[in-house]
Parts: sequence; C-alpha cells; structure tokens
Amino acid sequence: MKKILFGLLGILVAIQFIRPTFSNANVDEKIALQADEKVMSVLKKACYDCHSDETQYPWTKNIAPASWVIADHIKEGRKALNFSQWEAIDAKLKTTRLKRAQQLVSNGLMPVPSYTMIHKEAKLNSDEKELLKHFFDTQLEKLKTL
Repeated sequence: MKKILFGLLGILVAIQFIRPTFSNANVDEKIALQADEKVMSVLKKACYDCHSDETQYPWTKNIAPASWVIADHIKEGRKALNFSQWEAIDAKLKTTRLKRAQQLVSNGLMPVPSYTMIHKEAKLNSDEKELLKHFFDTQLEKLKTL
C-alpha cells in the first residue's frame, strides 16, 4: 500500500514539470471588439478569459493536471471566437460563430459549467443572456449588409 501511495505521489510531483504555456497576445484596439459598456461588462466577466487575449489566469494554472485543462479550454475558446481579433475574423466565419454563441448562451452551456463553478460571478442571469442575445442579433444584422 505504501508503495502505491509513494508511486502516486511521485507521479503527482513529476507531472508538475509538464507545463503548458500561458500567455496573452498584445491586443490591438483597432481590431478588438468595441461594444456598448454593458455588453463589454458582461462579456469580460463571463467570456473574455477563454474568448480573448485578455485572459486573467487563475492560480490553478500552476497545478497539473488542472493547468492542462485550463490551457486547453483557453486554446479552444480562442479558436472558436476571439473578441480580441474581432475585426480580423472573416464575416462568414463570424456569422457562424455568433449563431453558435447565441445558442450556447441561451441554452446555458456558455460559459461552461466547469468555469462558473469556480467563477460564480461569470454565471449569466436572464437579463445578461437577453443583453447578449440582442448584441449577437445586432452583430448578425450588420454582417448581412456586408
């Protein structure tokens, strides 16, 4: 039994040396999302840690395997939709991503439950969901004219 415990402890110590890279690219305000103050407030509290280059990394980024999960969520979130690259996103792709974001937010799947479990303030109430729905609708209408 002691050998198993020491083996597990050894593995836990060893995996601490396998670290993902955590960084934020410089944000160019010319291409970053510019929106109403209320919209930006909601997006920053609930979305920006995974969907921008302005991530506020939690202390758990220093502990494997949590660091691996965090790094993967951020990588996938930025790939799906990065508000720091807003104006550089192709209109067709942006339309697809906005429609998907709208579905996920309205169904309570974004922000992801594993995030809101730790970041209680990121959980969206009905007014905030409605605000984002209106924002997404407005953006989708703008994209139709392009």
